[in-house]
Amino acid sequence: MPSVINLDIYSTEDLILTSLKSEIDSRMAYLKIKDSVKNAILKDKMDFLAREEDRHRIFFEKLFKEKYPNEPIQIPDKSPVPLPNIKIEDEMIQISEIMQQAMDAEIAAHDFYLEFSSRFKEEKEIYNMLNYIADMEMGHYRLLEIEKENSQKFESYDDFWPMMHAGP
Repeated sequence: MPSVINLDIYSTEDLILTSLKSEIDSRMAYLKIKDSVKNAILKDKMDFLAREEDRHRIFFEKLFKEKYPNEPIQIPDKSPVPLPNIKIEDEMIQISEIMQQAMDAEIAAHDFYLEFSSRFKEEKEIYNMLNYIADMEMGHYRLLEIEKENSQKFESYDDFWPMMHAGP
């Protein structure tokens, strides 16, 4: 169920820049996860998610240029709209915890894009694309949810069989 986000206090420009920052940050986080895991399938999935976020970034760059043709795109250091992001500060953090952060970020992005789309009800192409991106974020959420469940199983093996992954 989508959470209610009141975006009325933000300009459309700030919302597009927030979208760009979110997509760039998510891409970087997925690439960092990809580089830190050994599981080839998980690496591929993180690479897929990174490419998806990059495609979303391209859409928002085009949208910004369309709406503000005389302004340079300046990605803010801090997002104007507070959205959760993925923080991988500790190398010992469990992958399931990272997956949960990513899931939280994807749900927030979904809700954000749905609310943001309401600004473009008269511009059907933009409205539909924002709703499509919101749907894609839910797909990312579901993929991450499966990976979180898989990682929790793997992590629990270490709890019950501490030497499970030790070599001969």
